[in-house]
Amino acid sequence: MPKPAAVVILNNTPLVALWVLDRLDLLRDLYGEVSIPAAVRDEFLAVERDAREAALVGAPWIKTVTLRQPRRALVYTGLDEGEAEVLALADEVGGLVVMDERKGRRYAKRLGLPLTGTLGILLFAKESGLILSVADALTVLQAAGLWLDASVIAEALRLSGEAA
Repeated sequence: MPKPAAVVILNNTPLVALWVLDRLDLLRDLYGEVSIPAAVRDEFLAVERDAREAALVGAPWIKTVTLRQPRRALVYTGLDEGEAEVLALADEVGGLVVMDERKGRRYAKRLGLPLTGTLGILLFAKESGLILSVADALTVLQAAGLWLDASVIAEALRLSGEAA
């Protein structure tokens, strides 16, 4: 996966996943700087606020961005506010959407937006030599309660060369 030239816009689930792995640095190392809309920041800080706020302060490459046209997010019906703002921001400025939620990914594909998710980041990190094992990261994420479809896990392990 080549390093995108445009903006990288994260939704909450990939942000939480990398925080759980204590690897927010992967975002810096892979993309330089990433953006999160205000709604994603609010979702991220809704749980374990002090620790997560400290993580964001310690990760200045994660920039909170305000939508130029906030009403644009209203067109994405059936999505939570964070997902809708990610898509609206991507529509405004272009860039790579990093989202795991199925419904939001369908919208991104229909819009023709470049798209990846948590597993895409982990695969890119392994390919770049920043992590040793996608499987180990998945074990930690699943133990923390992140649900991942078995077929998606199998494909990620196959692509990483870690399939059993």
